[in-house]
Amino acid sequence: MKKTALLGIVAALSLMPGCLMGPKYKRPSVDVPQQYRAPAPEQAAQASSLGNEQWWQVYQDPVLTQLIHTALAQNYDVRIAAARVLEAQAQVGITRANQLPSANVGADITSQGNAKVTNLFPAYQVDAGQLNLSVIWNLDFWGKYRRQTEAARAQLLATEWGQRAIISSLVANVATAYFQLRALDSELEISKSTLASRQQSLQLTQLLESHGGASGLDVSQADQLVYTASETIPDLERQIQQQENLLSVLLGENPRSIPRGRALTEQPVPQNIPAGLPSELLERRPDVRQAEEDVVAANAQIGVAKAAFFPNLSLTGQGGLESNALHQFISQPSEIWSGAFSVSQPVFQGGALRSQLRLARANWQETAFSYQQTVQNALEQVSNSVVASQKDREFREQQELLTQAAQRTDQLSEVLYKNGGASYLQVLTSETNYFSAELNLVQGQLNERLALVQLYQALGGGWQQ
Repeated sequence: MKKTALLGIVAALSLMPGCLMGPKYKRPSVDVPQQYRAPAPEQAAQASSLGNEQWWQVYQDPVLTQLIHTALAQNYDVRIAAARVLEAQAQVGITRANQLPSANVGADITSQGNAKVTNLFPAYQVDAGQLNLSVIWNLDFWGKYRRQTEAARAQLLATEWGQRAIISSLVANVATAYFQLRALDSELEISKSTLASRQQSLQLTQLLESHGGASGLDVSQADQLVYTASETIPDLERQIQQQENLLSVLLGENPRSIPRGRALTEQPVPQNIPAGLPSELLERRPDVRQAEEDVVAANAQIGVAKAAFFPNLSLTGQGGLESNALHQFISQPSEIWSGAFSVSQPVFQGGALRSQLRLARANWQETAFSYQQTVQNALEQVSNSVVASQKDREFREQQELLTQAAQRTDQLSEVLYKNGGASYLQVLTSETNYFSAELNLVQGQLNERLALVQLYQALGGGWQQ
C-alpha cells in the first residue's frame, strides 16, 4: 500500500507543468529606416533585393563558380565552423539531459567463508548477491533546466548563423580575389602590348636618327618609354603569382596556378542593383541573426538565475533483488525498494545568487547593445556599398571617355611627329598619359565589380546553398 502511494506521488509530481522563470524573449528595438541612404532613392526603394539571389546567379563565370564550390568544400574556416556546429548540437543534448531522470544499474556478488573449525565457530561459507536499479530525477518545477536548454538551442542557432557568415565571407573573398587576378591579367596584357608597340617605335626612332630625321634626345626619350612599360611587367607577374597563392589557400589547397574564365570586362554587372528593404537585413544577414540568437540565449540565462532562488525538488528511487543464498536469488522473496522526495531551499549563499542574477541581466544588456550595433553596422555597410556601386560605375564610364581621348591624343601626336609637326616630348607625354589611362580603366572596371561583391555580401547574400 505504501509503495502504491509513493508511486502515485511520483506520477503526480512528474505531470505538474511547473513554472518558467525569467522574461519572455522580445527582440530588442532597433531603428530601421524605410530605405537605405543612397544617391538614387528610387533604386533603394525596390522591394526585391540582390541579397535574395543565389551566389551562382550573381557570379556567372563558370570558372569562378567552380572555384567557389571547391572553396566551400575544402576551406579550413568552413570546416572549423562546421565542427563548431557539431559541438553546439552535442551541447544541446548534454543540457537537455538535465530535464530527464538518470538511472543506474548495479550488481554485487560476495562470497565469505572460513574452513577452520574452532571451539566457538564452525566452518562456514556465505554467498550473497544484490541487483538494484537507482533513479534520480531533479524536477524542473521552476523551469531552470528548460531555460538552460533554451539557451543551448539559441547558442546552436547562433553557431549555425556564424557558419553561414563564414560561408558568405568566403564566397565574397574568392570572388574578390578572382576579380583582382583577372584585373592583374588585363594590366599585364596591356603592359606587354604597350611594350611591343614602344619597342617598334624605338626602332623607328633609331632608324630616323641614323638618317638625320631624329635626334639623340628623341632616341633617349623613346628608350624611356620602353623602360616605363617593361618595368611594370615583372611587378605584375609577381602580383599575379601571389594572388594565385592567395586564391589557392582560400580553396584549401597548396599554392598552385589558377584557371581563368571570362575576362574582367566580360564579368556581368547589373546596371541597377536592387538593394531591397532595410528590414530584410534582420532576417537574412547572418551576423545580425547570430547576434540576435546571442540575445535569446542571454534572456534564457536570466530565467536560470531566477530559478536558483527557489527550492530544488528531486525524486530518488531504488529497487532490486537481494539474497544471502545465490541459489535462492529468484525463488526466495528478495525484493527490496526505497523512494524519497526531497526539497532543498537555498538560505544563505553570501549574495552569490543575487550577483548571478545581476550578471545575467548585465550580459543580456550587453548582447542587446551588440545586436543593435550589428544592425547599425549592417545598415552602414549596405549604404556604403550602394553608393560605391553607383559611383564606381560613373567613374568607370568617365575613365573610358578619358582613355579614348588619351588614345586619340597619342595617335595624333605620333602622326604629327612623323610629319615634323610635334616634338618627341609630346609623343612621350601622350604615350605616358595613354598608358596610365588604360591601367586606371582596368582599376575602374575592377572597382565596379568589387562593389557588386561588397553589396551582395552586405545585403546578406552568399550563404545560401
